[in-house]
Amino acid sequence: LAQPPGTVRGQIRLTEQGEVIASKYANPEIGRRNLETLVAATLEATLLQPTKPATKAFLEAAAELSQASMGAYRALVYDTPGFTDYFFNSTPIREIAELNIGSRPASRKPSQKIEDLRAIPWGFSWGQCRLTLPGWYGFGSAVEAFVRAPGKDAKAQMALLQKMYRQWPFFGTLLSNMDMVLAKSDLALASRYSELVTDTRLRKKVFTAIEAEWQRTAEALTRITGDKHRLTHNTALARSIRHRFPYIDPLHHLQVELVRRWRSGQGDDRVKTGIHISINGIAAGLRNTG
Repeated sequence: LAQPPGTVRGQIRLTEQGEVIASKYANPEIGRRNLETLVAATLEATLLQPTKPATKAFLEAAAELSQASMGAYRALVYDTPGFTDYFFNSTPIREIAELNIGSRPASRKPSQKIEDLRAIPWGFSWGQCRLTLPGWYGFGSAVEAFVRAPGKDAKAQMALLQKMYRQWPFFGTLLSNMDMVLAKSDLALASRYSELVTDTRLRKKVFTAIEAEWQRTAEALTRITGDKHRLTHNTALARSIRHRFPYIDPLHHLQVELVRRWRSGQGDDRVKTGIHISINGIAAGLRNTG
């Protein structure tokens, strides 16, 4: 429904990720419900009066947010000394690369460089440590810069973002997806993974930056949407996630300990198997693997 007007004309083509096929289609009733949802959305996008195109003000604001967000994201990932070491140590990326999944290796080249990583292992790793960082990092800083832009009225700038959220399906969907990944993130659990980084100064520097941006992003979402709690408008998903957490959270604590043992040379094949099982369990529970 958030596709540009005129792009959905009675048909739509999409890819279902392998890890969600069982959860969506293994049960006939659930499979039928998912297909009904796709058909209904396609019909609605095709037959109903299309929404008005985004205004020039909306597009310009989105471009500003995009540039500022990308700047904040790249400042962390590419311009922070030691970030690569932090990532490879605080996430189970190396253990994920050993899993028998996917048709291609985790990296395009046999190196330890962020730019050589493929997108799915990159996102997968951040989901495992409960940060889901690619789904939100930079947005809080972008909103802050937009609202405080020199020569602009802060209240008017925020009012524009709120209007975009209410009237522009694309922007509304973007924020809805961001709301979902924030709801699945957990800074307390993420801090456990950061303890796998032996360099104390590096660990504190990077995790503090991530934590601060998470707070900025959560606050920005609240101000724009007016929702004080995550997934306010999707109670079914909020309930589903809440019921899954008691099963997923212990797997994170177990995974951190197993990864620590394996990397220190104290583990055997049972530890390695345990890591792989925990990765699969967390991925199945979060349903945001990359």
